[in-house]
Amino acid sequence: MSAHHALDHAARVVTVSAVVLRHPDTGDILAVRKRGTTTFMQPGGKPEPGESALDAAVRELREELQVELDPGRMTLLGTFEAPAATESGWTVRGTVFVHPPIAEIRPAAEIEEIRWVPETAEPAGDLAPLMMTRILPALREAGL
Repeated sequence: MSAHHALDHAARVVTVSAVVLRHPDTGDILAVRKRGTTTFMQPGGKPEPGESALDAAVRELREELQVELDPGRMTLLGTFEAPAATESGWTVRGTVFVHPPIAEIRPAAEIEEIRWVPETAEPAGDLAPLMMTRILPALREAGL
């Protein structure tokens, strides 16, 4: 699958960039719920054609949370696959970055609700599989 297509219909894979942002005081991890969905997940989204995973992450968080991420301070956590939270029968392949905490987060665009999730959170029906089964364990393992 080429990096230029966010949706691979044959393989039923959706490629996204996602960012882990921690709360400046508690260290909890930001999750967002998009309008019309019931699942909380890391902020981010699908890259535009020709856009790098890092550039997509920076653009998506600017649109969704009105924050300006510093690409030089972003750490690649890894690329993970899990069942897609919002596209039944699809797999999400997320390239996940960690960025230092940001004080001011303002939900915008399609973001309807934000939630701070403890790193030790147990899987729940409204938390995306990618976050619970891949991102949180990887954060614990990496000590990030």
